[in-house]
Amino acid sequence: MTVRILRAADRAPAPWKNGGGTVREIATGPEGAGTDAFDWRVSLADVTADGPFSALPGVERVLTVVEGAGMDLVVGGEHHIVDEPLWPHGFPGDLPTEGFLLAGPVVNLNVMYRRARTRAETAVVCGTVRLLPPEGGAVLAVSLDDGAELAVSLEGGAELEGGGVRLDRYDAVLAAGASPGVLRTMGQAVLITFSDV
Repeated sequence: MTVRILRAADRAPAPWKNGGGTVREIATGPEGAGTDAFDWRVSLADVTADGPFSALPGVERVLTVVEGAGMDLVVGGEHHIVDEPLWPHGFPGDLPTEGFLLAGPVVNLNVMYRRARTRAETAVVCGTVRLLPPEGGAVLAVSLDDGAELAVSLEGGAELEGGGVRLDRYDAVLAAGASPGVLRTMGQAVLITFSDV
């Protein structure tokens, strides 16, 4: 299995195109793909003001509030109150969307994927989970608390010496390939599984 540790401290914030907040990209597939070329993209967004979302034709979006009280998302004229923390909420990126803060700034974990090429499943997990990328796909785990630990299983079920790699808040693990890894969280993590359509 190919495993990459993606540290939160290495991510530089960038302003949104419309200036309504900043974004810190966690990972894209393929790696380094721009806004018009990604199959999937995961990022953390700091939202400090009400305003429109960027239109993303052909893209499905999943928003999970990881800090703050939440948002009223108006998607294609329909209100969606996203006030349950750590509850993934999907909506199409094609429709005009505006976000209104319910009670101050929020941090959202955003998953975006092109529906014609990729499928993404997003779940909030706690405890010990296996990272099992589908054939040709990938798994991304984002730690929501300090103290998560990653151990990679070797042939025959053995694990790497040293017990694994420690992950702090918003650190991530990107895994692809056949051999499983094991993520032990002290709190919660967001687990996103990407597969081809």
